[in-house]
Amino acid sequence: MRCQLEKGILYIVATPIGNLEDISFRAVETLKTVDVVACEDTRRTGKLLNHYDIHTKMTPYHDHNKEHKTPFLIDMLKNGKSIGLVSDAGTPSISDPGFYLIREAIKNELQISPIPGPSALISAAIVSGLSINRFSFEGYLPRKKGRTKRLKQLAEYDVTIVIFEGPHRILKTLRDLRNFLGDRKAAIGREMTKLNEEFLRGNLSDLIAIFAERKPKGEFVIIVERNEK
Repeated sequence: MRCQLEKGILYIVATPIGNLEDISFRAVETLKTVDVVACEDTRRTGKLLNHYDIHTKMTPYHDHNKEHKTPFLIDMLKNGKSIGLVSDAGTPSISDPGFYLIREAIKNELQISPIPGPSALISAAIVSGLSINRFSFEGYLPRKKGRTKRLKQLAEYDVTIVIFEGPHRILKTLRDLRNFLGDRKAAIGREMTKLNEEFLRGNLSDLIAIFAERKPKGEFVIIVERNEK
């Protein structure tokens, strides 16, 4: 009679959003002991692993390969191998492909263990000066299809709104938010935990004026106050 092989564990490991020192002891130990680290960009994750003298094998897992890579990773887990899932920065499954693997692991009744840590979403929200007792995280807004519909929906929300945005679209997104939501109070976190960390606060029109005068750089988190009506 064959012994049933013990299944591996999928660890969801939060990694720094900028400052490499913002990682937990438990996260480092987990990344050292798993059989493989599944990451979006092996070059970026490789810098983190090298910094902490971690020699675990990496395998790329991103939007372009998740459909054919997921069955391979699920088989690894079923055969007793443990996997550390990381994103390029912050907590996996928040606006990244990690959600896909987690969902499949759940379907296959595999064990999943979170290793909590840095999050750009929470880091920006807690210093925004806006109420975050209730908020809606929107990730990145649709670029074209569905964008207007989504903005109209957001205008009716009675909770604080949190949005991710890149440097090339930050000005357009701020203008769209003002046009659909009105000139509400807002805050922006840029390059958080890095040398050029910056937090900006004011009405949406104030933030628009700032980025109309200078070239946006880095990654942004936008926090907009709730509809007070």
